[in-house]
Amino acid sequence: MAGKGRSIDTPLSRRDVAIGLAVLPFAACQPAPRSPPNPRENTARPVAAPDPAALVELVKLDPEIHLDIRYATPNNFTGTQLYDEPRAFLVGVAAQALVRVQAAAWADGYGLLIYDAYRPWQITKKLWDMTPPEKRSFVANPKEGSRHNRGCAVDLTLYDRTTGNAVTMPSGYDEFSKRAYRDYPGGSVQETASRARLERYMEAEGFSGISNEWWHFDYKDWARYPILDVPFSRI
Repeated sequence: MAGKGRSIDTPLSRRDVAIGLAVLPFAACQPAPRSPPNPRENTARPVAAPDPAALVELVKLDPEIHLDIRYATPNNFTGTQLYDEPRAFLVGVAAQALVRVQAAAWADGYGLLIYDAYRPWQITKKLWDMTPPEKRSFVANPKEGSRHNRGCAVDLTLYDRTTGNAVTMPSGYDEFSKRAYRDYPGGSVQETASRARLERYMEAEGFSGISNEWWHFDYKDWARYPILDVPFSRI
């Protein structure tokens, strides 16, 4: 869930949107034509109206990628439904890489189960506001934006092809505890092996994990894409 600066609470002007659109990719596999920003110095406002071709719906690429979009239900750490629709998108190159991950997992008897992918910036702000300060290391600061907002982060696990059930992992999704850490040593042999298997599949296709959430992976070129704030219904 985490991802990574002046305040962006003020509404966007037409000029802001026009500038944002100028740097968006024109095709699903073509990144924005600008130099990668330093994520620690990002001061861009979120783009409200992206080219829809910039984001690709995962299940349209491979229907065997399953969804459990928790923020489209109250079954998440906030207890509140935040998305209107249970859908999952990534920018084109990341989406294609995830399809290759699915193929590798499928050959071993597994599939991918997606908890979250592209996330509008407004949802990142809501999550930050709803999270106790002592737990905010698990959520993205909206002043910096999230890699989810760029369509370059995905939260996921594996499911067993035989049963269709999610494999067991050392913790649940969005569990704010030490069990969620990628190097947590206390899981069962099976749980630890499943966590390592997921990480191996993802790293082979250019994704990298973060230390405190075994389920979260960022695509390698995330800094090349703008922060977006467009609802699913407009993609």
